[in-house]
Amino acid sequence: MSCVKVSPASAFTLRINSIAPDKSISHRSVMFAMLAQGTSEIENFLRAEDTLNSLEIVKNLGARVEDDGKIIKISSDGIMESFEILDCGNSGTGMRLFCGLLSSAKGHFVLTGDKYLRKRPMKRVTEPLISIGANIDGREFGNLAPLSIRGAALKSFNYESKIASAQVKSCMLLAALRADGICTYSEPELSRDHTERMLKGMGADIKVEGLKTTIAPLKNLLAPLKIKVPSDPSSAFFFAVAAAIIPNSSIVLEGVTLNPTRIEAFKALERMGANIRYEIVDDKYEPIGNISVKYAPLHGITIEDNISWLIDELPALSIAMACANGISIVKNAKELRVKESDRISTVVDGLISCGIDTKEYDDGYKIVGGNLQKAKVDSDGDHRIAMSFIIAGVKCGIEVTDLECINTSFPNFFDLIEKITNLEFD
Repeated sequence: MSCVKVSPASAFTLRINSIAPDKSISHRSVMFAMLAQGTSEIENFLRAEDTLNSLEIVKNLGARVEDDGKIIKISSDGIMESFEILDCGNSGTGMRLFCGLLSSAKGHFVLTGDKYLRKRPMKRVTEPLISIGANIDGREFGNLAPLSIRGAALKSFNYESKIASAQVKSCMLLAALRADGICTYSEPELSRDHTERMLKGMGADIKVEGLKTTIAPLKNLLAPLKIKVPSDPSSAFFFAVAAAIIPNSSIVLEGVTLNPTRIEAFKALERMGANIRYEIVDDKYEPIGNISVKYAPLHGITIEDNISWLIDELPALSIAMACANGISIVKNAKELRVKESDRISTVVDGLISCGIDTKEYDDGYKIVGGNLQKAKVDSDGDHRIAMSFIIAGVKCGIEVTDLECINTSFPNFFDLIEKITNLEFD
């Protein structure tokens, strides 16, 4: 399946309870189970390529895994040296977090990934890890995978990150659990906080004060996880945009995490004029609930704050901007350039192909809302670009190529899109 042709959709009303489980929480669940005493139970784990790669890595590190297709049970006697090269596939989250987890483990480990991941910069985690004693090497002096890690004794740290990145923060917090003293991590803007919430829920000595997180090394193993992974708001957001751009449409997205650091894109869409409501139904590790979205005419906005809270959703939000009345501007989003593709360029190129007046900046872009036109767009192997322009096709009809990447995060995406419109695969 290399190409899909998407037909324009008519007004729809839909309720979805099968949005892909949260990718970030799924990754972390299997990793953090390695730090627990006893058996962790993970329900509704995302069975997509990226997260299944993380599960396979955990097995290769010595974890005992039972999987009945519904609940995954993981127990471990600690991280063991692996005979296998540890393949993270397309996942930057997997590679960067495993760097932190393995940097103090006894043994030698090699992390690699697919051709796209091997081009993505890793120095943002390898450099601070090396500064506290980690033994890591790779291409371009540890910037590019494959990465070689030999576990070492780590020093405590007081690290001030220049970027707001949940991946960097999580990597360093995992390293801190085996450091020789209390560690602090500060960031310029609060990034997504799943790691802090989950580790605290497992009993880690962790404290968050504004933009600073303080964490003490483990004295004992953590309590096992007992978690049902909520639906992924980043995945749900594609369908929120679809409802927001097709007149007289509405959708209810059930069982989504409502963590404030994860629903900023919905808040931005709300500021653009969409009618959105939130309902919390559970709150243990994460607030979980339903999001309702109804069509309303959209207007342009400027996005420049809390960028790390909606960085993954910006491609889909750009489709809404292209359909809005007026000018939208995205600033302070240079991080988009080091995702699965250079998402600033791929978004701009795709929208220009669709007849939208768009201007590229170093740290973002300007979009003049207009009428999306039928076009052919290549995803550049980036799952979020592929799905975003498929959503554009719901409005105008489109052909999108290079689709295998969608399996990395949202295996049932096409099943759900076919509830809205017709697809033709080639």
